Amino acid sequence: MIRYFKTFLIAAETNSFSAAGARLGLTQSAVSTQIRRLEEDLGCTLFERSGKSVTLSEEGRQMVADATRIVSIYEAMKGSRERDTAPLDLGAVSTVQASLLPRAMQRFRVAYPETHVNIVPGMSTQLLTQVDARELDIAVLVKPRLGIPTDLKWVPLLQERFVAVAPAGAPSDLKTLLQTVPFIRYNRHSTGGQLVDRYLRRHRLWVREGMELDEPAVILQMVGEGLGCAIIPSALVPLRQTPNIQEVPMPGAPLYREIGALVRQSALKRAPTAALIEAFLAESRERQWITPAASAADLAAPPPG
Repeated sequence: MIRYFKTFLIAAETNSFSAAGARLGLTQSAVSTQIRRLEEDLGCTLFERSGKSVTLSEEGRQMVADATRIVSIYEAMKGSRERDTAPLDLGAVSTVQASLLPRAMQRFRVAYPETHVNIVPGMSTQLLTQVDARELDIAVLVKPRLGIPTDLKWVPLLQERFVAVAPAGAPSDLKTLLQTVPFIRYNRHSTGGQLVDRYLRRHRLWVREGMELDEPAVILQMVGEGLGCAIIPSALVPLRQTPNIQEVPMPGAPLYREIGALVRQSALKRAPTAALIEAFLAESRERQWITPAASAADLAAPPPG
C-alpha cells in the first residue's frame, strides 16, 4: 500500500498519470490501477478524471498531507532498520575468544563499524542457557549433547580434535603416563570436560588427579611448565608454539568436539546478527575448517563424521 501512496503523491504533483508513470517507470495504465485501488481501499475519489487529464479532487487535496506523512514515517522506519546499530550480545567460550573471535570481529567491523558488541564469557552449558533465555543473541560454543531447541539455530564452525599432551620426556604410552604424571583435568562441568571424562571411563584409564580448570590454553601452559599431563581440544590453542611438550597417542577412535554458533531464529532477522555469523563462517573457511561454499543457510545441520 505504501507504493500506492507514493504513486498518488507523484500524480498529485504532476497532475498526470502518464507523467507520474514516466517518473516511476510504470505505464499509465499501472498508475491508473494503483490509484483506483487506493481509492477503493480509502472509500473516496482522489482525482477528477476528464478524458486523459486528471486533477485532484477536494478529498484528494485533503489527503496529500496525510499521505506525505505516511510515506515519510515509512521511509524513516526503513532507514533506521538499514542503519541498525542496536547492541548485540555475544557469548563465547574461552578458546574462541582467544583465537577465532578477534579476526571474526575484524570482518564484522568492516560492514558494521558502529554496532556495539557485548562479549560475554562462559562455559558452553551456561551460554546455551543464556541464549535460550534470550539474554544473548548469539553464542559460539561446544555443540550441546541433548539437541537444539526448535527456536534456535545451530551453525557449525569446526570439528576440533582432542590430543593428549605431556611434558617433554614423559612416558609416551597414555596409560603409563596417566598413572605416573599428575593429570590436569579439563573442567568436568564443561561440555568438553565431560567428553574427556567419558573417554577415560570408556577406555578404563585411571588418572593421578592434579588440578582442574576450564581454560585449555592455560592447561597447555601448565603442561609446558612440567606440572602434569592433559587431554585438551587442539585447534584453538597454540599447540605447535608451546615449548617443552609432546603429544601422546590416544587409543581408540579420535575424540572430537564440535564448535559452532547458536543463535535465536528471531535474532537472525537482524542484518548485524547475520553478518556476525557470516564473519565467523568466513574465518572458518579461511582456516579450512569448513568447505569454501559453506554458509549460514546450508550449515543448518552438522557435517557428517
